[in-house]
Amino acid sequence: MRNILLLICFALMSSFIQGQEILGDWYGSLQIQGTKLPLVFHIKKQDSSYSTTMDSPKQMAIGLPVAITTVENSQLLLEAPAMGIKYTGEYDHTQEIIAGTFQQGGLKLALNLSRDNFTTAINRPQEPKEPFPYHAEEVRFYNESDDISLAGTLTTPEGLEKFPVVILISGSGPQNRNEEIMGHKPFLLISDFLTRHGIAVLRYDDRGVGKSEGEYATATSKDLSRDTEAAITYLKSRKDLKISKLGLIGHSEGGIIAPMIASKSKDVDFIVLLAGAVLRGKDLLLLQKKLIEEKSGIHDSIVNRSQEVFHGAYELIASNTKTNDALKEDLAAYFKEETNNSINAAQTNSLIESMTSPWMQYFINYDPTTALKEVDIPILALFGKKDVQVPAIENALALEKLENKNIEIFQMENLNHLFQESETGMPNEYSEIEQTMSPKVLNLMLEWILERD
Repeated sequence: MRNILLLICFALMSSFIQGQEILGDWYGSLQIQGTKLPLVFHIKKQDSSYSTTMDSPKQMAIGLPVAITTVENSQLLLEAPAMGIKYTGEYDHTQEIIAGTFQQGGLKLALNLSRDNFTTAINRPQEPKEPFPYHAEEVRFYNESDDISLAGTLTTPEGLEKFPVVILISGSGPQNRNEEIMGHKPFLLISDFLTRHGIAVLRYDDRGVGKSEGEYATATSKDLSRDTEAAITYLKSRKDLKISKLGLIGHSEGGIIAPMIASKSKDVDFIVLLAGAVLRGKDLLLLQKKLIEEKSGIHDSIVNRSQEVFHGAYELIASNTKTNDALKEDLAAYFKEETNNSINAAQTNSLIESMTSPWMQYFINYDPTTALKEVDIPILALFGKKDVQVPAIENALALEKLENKNIEIFQMENLNHLFQESETGMPNEYSEIEQTMSPKVLNLMLEWILERD
């Protein structure tokens, strides 16, 4: 999920650069404490200027905008002052490389960029390939409340007069209809698997992504739930579809959104929660932070102090009744005092901007059990036991305490947040694992849905 606070954040954007040879995709990796952090820069020309977006695949950050780019002769300078980031490089047109240095705060690392696409060698054996034994249709539907049109793919089984249909709801961050991440396309896999076995599936690009309209950056989980509601309305309007049951499958943040909708809609017959958070947002963020820092080998004293500091920051946000600017000032003063002014202004500003976004403020305050208590339809809740983003034990326990007899809970051995079979469960494994999703999860979902049809 996007709420994990990692040591390095990126947000870079290009305004001008000389030479047509610089256009296209550039690949490189930072070496950080023995670990590779791959980066991809996408440079395009728009009218008389240039634009760039950046991907940090291991951090699940795709399409990050760039702030400042300048070029003088063969020298390239990238700066993101708000985060204290600076990259200087020299373009060598004979070798087609940019040799340079990446800096953030006191960190200074070599970063050389080339045309060598390290993602092309990634093997994804589960990715579905055409031809498909079912009908796939490009569709558009309208969210009247927000006045935006969303685009997706509806797959329907062949040869069946009547069938159940599910809508897939993606996790946090701007996602396309396949929930594509690090070369994996889990929603394409789920859609293909279920449709081959008689279940229709609608998956769609998040607002502001792909072919969908709208702006993702200012959206909260509540806002995104209206997009899913629009998808339900669309399916119900399709008189040519003989729908036996309609369900929602939500992954990560999607597992928060599904109960929001199901708690008040009579059109939803069942929901499947894949690593859907049950803990209140601020509690989940602290737990994520603790587990990831512990697994990263950070000393206990630092982990404990970090918990104290961020608990206080989240409480400030949760109890805030002031303007956003006033909240930012309060947080700046808080971090200055709690860290003895050991974090520079650029790093503090970057952290505060992330913590005060509309999405984050909503998430910190939101309690998923509010909606889950009101859901009176069948719920299948799956958790991966090695998940460090939505930890299984704590969230399953919170779900059990609701004593809702409609909920079936499964904690799956050795599975991470993406439901891959994993060693550590840490996010840096996601791209390295060839498996997109464990067949155990796919089969369990299929059997459970068909039993309710």
